[in-house]
Amino acid sequence: MEGEIKNLIKIWLTITASLCYCYFIPSRIPKGKYRLLSLLPIFSLFTILPLHLTYVFPTAIVAAAITWLANFKLLLFSFDLGPLSSDPPKSFPLFITLACLPTRITNQNHNHPFQNPKKPRKLALNLAIEVVFLAILMGFLHDYRERLQHGILLVLLLLYCLVVFLLVDILFAVSNVVVWLGLEVEPPSNEPYLATSLQDFWGRRWNLTVTNTLRHTIHKPVWAATVGVLGRQWAQLAGVLSTFLVSGLMHELLLYYVTRGVSPTWEMTGFFVLHGVCVAVELGVKRAFPGRWRLHSAILRPLTVGFVVATSFWLFFPPLIRNNVDMRAIEEFKMFADFIKRKLNTSSMKLELN
Repeated sequence: MEGEIKNLIKIWLTITASLCYCYFIPSRIPKGKYRLLSLLPIFSLFTILPLHLTYVFPTAIVAAAITWLANFKLLLFSFDLGPLSSDPPKSFPLFITLACLPTRITNQNHNHPFQNPKKPRKLALNLAIEVVFLAILMGFLHDYRERLQHGILLVLLLLYCLVVFLLVDILFAVSNVVVWLGLEVEPPSNEPYLATSLQDFWGRRWNLTVTNTLRHTIHKPVWAATVGVLGRQWAQLAGVLSTFLVSGLMHELLLYYVTRGVSPTWEMTGFFVLHGVCVAVELGVKRAFPGRWRLHSAILRPLTVGFVVATSFWLFFPPLIRNNVDMRAIEEFKMFADFIKRKLNTSSMKLELN
């Protein structure tokens, strides 16, 4: 554990130094291909950083926040777009924060955080409850995972769905620490279990920071490149399918990092491509029959969430279970909890001695 913490410190120092370079050098280069060329070494560096870690959680966090989101934000920055753009000009601390944390500021007064501060959308109490519930759930999985896997696999997979929801919500909420500076940030999710369609689930409720990043880096450029040839409607479908394909490939890359070179089976890519096709079909049906045959939300919500859960059982979780990623993550959580307990006990003993 101590060795992994040291590696994490080295990696975050490397990330900070790299972002200093991005702020002071490429930002002075005119937007476009020359700024993009100046950022290519950073793209490469951020891509190999997760390979210097061995634990599942640190590897996944660095891969998602830096290899995926930070690289995509810097790609937009090459053309002076996205959260790192110079309109309005960003202060150095804000540039670093927006680049390395999976968060999105929603107010316009970015560089004057103490003016008109707004309350965070996620209450600290709610976050604390989620953390406690996740700890209890991980402890339960540590003790009963094998029994469930060889007995009631459906229950185990349902618990994994809950773990994924809690982990994403907690990690992205914690990254919104900038809210304490008076900045208004977008919530990590918006009650995805209340989604009434797949378009609603992926576009407006689940993992909103990633959704917004993909919208600007993939969907909009694909739409702009194809609208003149395909027309508005088909260009939108091309943007949707491209977005889900890229999301699937990035999840496949995250799996590659945590499994250390296991040959991909492309199941995760299939999961996202399937959902992209279904969203495209939804859009087509809504255009063909506007306002007709609208089912009640009490029916649409379980159908939507049920489809997401069922397809995750089929395509998302099998490669994780097959490569023991789930078991390693549970063991790491227990190890981390024991590490924190030891540190707290040591600190309390020192205080008693003093």
